[in-house]
Amino acid sequence: MTPAPRRRLVPSFLAADSVQPTRNTLDRVTLLSATGMASTDDLSHVKRRLIDLLQGGPLALQEVAARLVLPVSLVRALVADLVDSSHIGARAPIPEARVHDPKLLEAVLDGLRSIR
Repeated sequence: MTPAPRRRLVPSFLAADSVQPTRNTLDRVTLLSATGMASTDDLSHVKRRLIDLLQGGPLALQEVAARLVLPVSLVRALVADLVDSSHIGARAPIPEARVHDPKLLEAVLDGLRSIR
């Protein structure tokens, strides 16, 4: 019989500076980007690593968690702190453009042509 998989424990020093997230609007697909507006000297090592990841361009919260090899819940709390301190920005992903009905577009085009 194989032993049950063990839950991965996060060292308390990683979560110590962020145990109370201030927002619950951060989703796994929320896009994060570095603002470069605030000094990172007073931040923990993990938060600086998170900001460094974003220097190359926006990443989804899930991607940041995967690259840091940390649970999404912990990264969500760290991100909430960094957004509050203006170190990073967070926004919802841009939705895909909706495909409109070609018949409707033809009808609109015919109507516009008849106006001339």
